[in-house]
Amino acid sequence: MTLVLLFMVYACALSYALSRAGHRAAGSTSATAATHAAPPARILIIGATGGTGSEVLKLALERGYDVTVLVRDPARLRDGPAGLTVLRGDVMDPAAVDAAVRGQDAVVSALGHTQFLGPSRILSEGTRNLVHAMQAHGVRRLVCETSLGIGDSAGRMGVYYTLFTIPVILPFYYWDKTRQERIVAASDLDWVIVRPAALTNAAKRGVRRAGAGVGGLLLTHGIPRADVAEFMLDQLTSDTYLRQAPGLE
Repeated sequence: MTLVLLFMVYACALSYALSRAGHRAAGSTSATAATHAAPPARILIIGATGGTGSEVLKLALERGYDVTVLVRDPARLRDGPAGLTVLRGDVMDPAAVDAAVRGQDAVVSALGHTQFLGPSRILSEGTRNLVHAMQAHGVRRLVCETSLGIGDSAGRMGVYYTLFTIPVILPFYYWDKTRQERIVAASDLDWVIVRPAALTNAAKRGVRRAGAGVGGLLLTHGIPRADVAEFMLDQLTSDTYLRQAPGLE
């Protein structure tokens, strides 16, 4: 019983820490005007071989964007269609990120990894490299995927995630997401942080809710990756959530 109580205290304390460490909306929710003048034609996708990223890539090509992806293993995309430029590189390498960002109009980041069992800064340092490169080359629009469960969405992944999945399996991963969010939100870019509920591979069915207060405190809500991808690409030409972190379900 004592161990259970100690674990509950740890899980609740972690959720509170994630709420304080991630991005929290300011008192005013009014968005600052965007500084870009025209819809993007050339976009860079980070994390294009991952679950959400692959859906973003597929839909971006369908929409006619000129797409560049930065991947560690280009062979995974060697049969890509016309309109796709595949660059070999690691998001942790500032030079590779700088080269990928140069000449782009916007960036969509679905960066992720599977190194869950120890401290990692892949999300935060990779995003820092990305932000620095965008600032250096005057690329303004950044759409970045994180997750419900941090910042002012803490606890909204449901009890199962809040009291088990995050504190037992993903504490380091989510802590790095808080750093990632702070880096994006502290930049002067035209950014949108997208926080989906639990990701699924279900067929696309449309985003049911977006914005503040999304998710469940008790039950875990899910959303297909295809819907997240569509929402993220929509933010390239919409200022509805400019410099905000909407939840999705």
